[in-house]
Amino acid sequence: MPSSVSAATLPPSGGSAPVRGRRREGCRGLRRRWPGSHPGGVTRPLIDASWRRVAAAGVDRGGTTAPAVLPGAEVARRVAAGPLAPMIPVLRDRLEPVARACGQILVVTDVDGRVLWQAGAPEIRRGADALGFVPGAAWGERSVGTNAIGTCLVLGAPVGVHGDEHFVDGHQRWTCAAAPLRDPVGGELLGVVDLSGPARTAHPGTVALVAAVASLAEHELRAAHDRSLEQLRRVAAPVLARVGGRALVVGPDGATAAVTGFSGPPRVHLPETLDAGRLLLPALGLCRVEPLPGGWLVRLDDAEDEMPATRLTLDLTGTRPRLTVAAGSGSWQDVLGLRHAEMLLALARAPLGRSAAELADDLFADPTRTVTVRAEVSRLRRTAGPVLATRPYRLAEGVVAEVLRPADPSTLLPGSVAPVVARERLSRPVPAGGPAPG
Repeated sequence: MPSSVSAATLPPSGGSAPVRGRRREGCRGLRRRWPGSHPGGVTRPLIDASWRRVAAAGVDRGGTTAPAVLPGAEVARRVAAGPLAPMIPVLRDRLEPVARACGQILVVTDVDGRVLWQAGAPEIRRGADALGFVPGAAWGERSVGTNAIGTCLVLGAPVGVHGDEHFVDGHQRWTCAAAPLRDPVGGELLGVVDLSGPARTAHPGTVALVAAVASLAEHELRAAHDRSLEQLRRVAAPVLARVGGRALVVGPDGATAAVTGFSGPPRVHLPETLDAGRLLLPALGLCRVEPLPGGWLVRLDDAEDEMPATRLTLDLTGTRPRLTVAAGSGSWQDVLGLRHAEMLLALARAPLGRSAAELADDLFADPTRTVTVRAEVSRLRRTAGPVLATRPYRLAEGVVAEVLRPADPSTLLPGSVAPVVARERLSRPVPAGGPAPG
């Protein structure tokens, strides 16, 4: 899914000296008059909006709070098991030579802004280390203020941030250009690719270059995915010919390769760990699953009607949030991303439900971000399916929810800056693995 580059996203690295001077004065005005009315000078609206977000989140402009860093083993696990692993070789081959030649570093982050991989000029990497710009660090807006990575994650579009446009004072000597990395099949945001370096290395074409290479990585991943599905179709054809009733064959990511007996969804959400047997799948109900070379045969259980989910367990005791949904004799579980864990926590604590504005306030401290909330709920429904209801957003009727928290509430969902999580961290300690207090 290609990312477009608009003039508004480009860093102010070009133009005449007077224009550059007015841009710098616009950023200085932000600093002098923050918070307050929109300052004079030439300040790009996306930078002004970002500064308002990070100031509301309480980000320290002095940069005295170092970004939280994950252990190296956890970073390696996220790279190996995450969806960005197939993209990194393409990004490395196309952009690392550019980074080294220009005196910059190449960075790949996940959808939460965690730095997963880094390469480039050694002397520039040492400078990045001094800023805490290292593998495992959280580099979203709410962690380190306005920067290309964090703002790209918020906007879902290519972004350049240069010099004084950075919110944190210590970042003003840097320039950065980032582009989103998306799932080429479902379109979900997976992370960000970024080129960063000293301000003197800024070039007006960097944002477009990074966006083009991100699109190339997505295209190559899509082509590889299509080839694997075609191979699975050839394997599945004789199997489906012998199946009575409704069934479909899906790849490891749940993409449908072939179907018989009904129309079938284009994609089925599969739990992280899938074993042969009977289980509840969100979009299909009770099913029987059998392994195939390169995928799974999913037979819909036509013997009984689809059962509504009756129990939801949100386990937040570890570093990876886990969701378990059970109904009758079927159940499924999956590992959640940070944003979906935050959303389910907010809904579990609000039995009467939350409006889109209220949920936006819970997640972003910004009730106007209702479009983002609706998109995230739509994605979460692909995972949680029958446990969610709308108008208002809430857990479905009859669902019994349990939230398991760590004994020390301050360790809940490390890296999260959502207000709903901040409130939970202020709760009294509970026994390890115990449910959240009502």
